[in-house]
Amino acid sequence: MTIQGSGTDAFSRQKTNRFHGHKSTPKRRLPVRMSLSPSLARERLGTLDFIAMISVNLPILERPLMSGFVPIPSRRLFLGTMGAAFFTTPGLFAEQLLLPSPALTEGPFYPDKMPLDQDNDLILIKDSTTPAVGTITHLTGRVLNASGEPVKDATVEIWQCDANAVYLHTRDSGPKAQQQDRHFQGFGRFTTASSGEYRFRTIKPVPYPGRPSPHIHVKVKRGDRELLTTQIFVRGDAGNSRDGVYAGVRDLVDRELVLADFTPVKDSKIGEYQARFDIVLGRTPDENAFRSR
Repeated sequence: MTIQGSGTDAFSRQKTNRFHGHKSTPKRRLPVRMSLSPSLARERLGTLDFIAMISVNLPILERPLMSGFVPIPSRRLFLGTMGAAFFTTPGLFAEQLLLPSPALTEGPFYPDKMPLDQDNDLILIKDSTTPAVGTITHLTGRVLNASGEPVKDATVEIWQCDANAVYLHTRDSGPKAQQQDRHFQGFGRFTTASSGEYRFRTIKPVPYPGRPSPHIHVKVKRGDRELLTTQIFVRGDAGNSRDGVYAGVRDLVDRELVLADFTPVKDSKIGEYQARFDIVLGRTPDENAFRSR
């Protein structure tokens, strides 16, 4: 059963346009005074102006330390010094700085036998009226290129284990045939339109033996090219700190970029959740090949 949807996130688009249209950012070196904390700087400048400032001035941005100026060699290092408060705006980096989404392992359970139903509704298989077990979750987002443009005709694939911790892969579902939820599709695809938007109806991810962090696997393709493979983690889940894949993401900024907020859908009578995860593709030599047309 295919889930239909339309439109772009107008607010996100306005924010992106405002950032790229910023005209007052100086192109000279702009030292940050020790007496002005990052949080106060953001408060006085406004988040967008502050982001524009550090984006343009890094990597040449400098800050005083004791005596003299110490150069900060990269935007990531600078952001890593900002503290947890800087990371409380969901999607801030993907929207404002367009940092590429980190690539993560595909894992061992990309389906070895594709299901007959491969649409974007993983809750119902074909004409079945029996839904999958689990908390229904609406996963949405956009696929953007490194310039911030939506990517048209990108195929977004997701796969995850069912509520009983069984993947749609014979190495996993074979030994666990008795516990597998056969009403869960386990894998889905969605092809983006000109807006770059994608959407899925699935279940809220659950832990898997050996993977204490609930997660959803994601792969982005265009034609016969694989552009990105990554994973989506649940922000604030206690299992994240014990998960080997998540712990392997050493960069603080990259960790932010693989997290998504899973929040209850307001007024849902069946306890549905929603999550948004924008995907920013890194720049490649043939980036023009997948610019939106």
